[in-house]
Amino acid sequence: MARPRTPIGTFGDISFIKAAQGQVRARTRYRDDDGKVRRVSATGATKREAERNLKKVLADRTSYRSTGELSPDSSFTALADVWLADLDLEAKLAESTRALYERNMRQLVLPAFEGYALREITVSKVDRFLKGLATNKSYSMAKQARTVLSLALGLAVRYDAIAKNPVRETARLRKPPSQAAALTAAQVEAIRTAVRSWRRGPGFSGPPPDGQLEQIIEVMLGTSARIGEVLAIRKCDVDVTSTPATVRISGTIVSPAGKPTQRQPHPKTQKSTRTVSVPSFTAEVLRDRLAKIGSEGPDHLIFFSRNRTPLTTNNVRRRLRAVMEEAGIEGVTPHSFRRTVATVIDRAGGAELAAEMLGHTSSDITKAHYIEPDEKVNPVTAEILESLAPRTRELGR
Repeated sequence: MARPRTPIGTFGDISFIKAAQGQVRARTRYRDDDGKVRRVSATGATKREAERNLKKVLADRTSYRSTGELSPDSSFTALADVWLADLDLEAKLAESTRALYERNMRQLVLPAFEGYALREITVSKVDRFLKGLATNKSYSMAKQARTVLSLALGLAVRYDAIAKNPVRETARLRKPPSQAAALTAAQVEAIRTAVRSWRRGPGFSGPPPDGQLEQIIEVMLGTSARIGEVLAIRKCDVDVTSTPATVRISGTIVSPAGKPTQRQPHPKTQKSTRTVSVPSFTAEVLRDRLAKIGSEGPDHLIFFSRNRTPLTTNNVRRRLRAVMEEAGIEGVTPHSFRRTVATVIDRAGGAELAAEMLGHTSSDITKAHYIEPDEKVNPVTAEILESLAPRTRELGR
């Protein structure tokens, strides 16, 4: 029968021999992390000191150690760098998501943990950090910080630098109550009027706006697409020969750090690629845009800058914000149009149809974040409850 191996991290009997300069050497056999038995020794002026020094060496070897670039004594800053490099190595994230993760790590998380070694990051420290962020900043910031912190510390666990991920033991973040708000038809018209009249007419220097912002709004209202998805529509994605006209949502515009703005060949998620039929007011805009690029190739963008490069989402947002501020209209962002589309379709065709239009895999997301709650109960209830009305003969008594 095979003799059982000595467990990893254990040592045998300690022996002593004389060393140079009157020192005593204590030595033993130690089974290392790789399963191999090695001789370990330490010296001291006396047997007791040599044994104490040997046990200190063994304690350092048997402490929870890293098998890679990280150890319990590594700084959190070192972990952040290794984690970001690991994201690049896996190359599974869209560039925009990778940039968002790095921004959240450097701006939200690192300032709080850069002074700690990994072994010093406890559940209580993480819990206080997340609660403080949610209270002093916002739930959204706390949630984003929690995501990147958990991912980074998860990598530390895989590198054997810490035994468990402290983020997983923290209290659940409680989202404050909120509800989606859609624009009314009157508000949409007010926005259209403000955009059409912005910086036009006498008194304004320089060339007038090129008209693309109002057209982008009409396409957002007719497709439910995100701003980046609208800016990524190409000539080949549009079919105005069918009735109704259709648009294929198959990409989005991204602006990676240090790289030029470009078209990503899929929307925010791979599953949200879709072809939508559009209303007549959107089809009219698309025909106008197609006429402007009639001689261009099929991959030419419908919307583009004066240099014929992709428009950035930030510039469009900034332009819309400037127009709304001058018009005194508050709370309007590109996502307002997406929520408006979701709400209008829900009222007419239900949440499932709205989710399909928006490219969601589940109507739960659409109902939770995009459809404005309808406080009006279906008036058919009045007819149903007529069955509870008092009988005529009873009323006469």
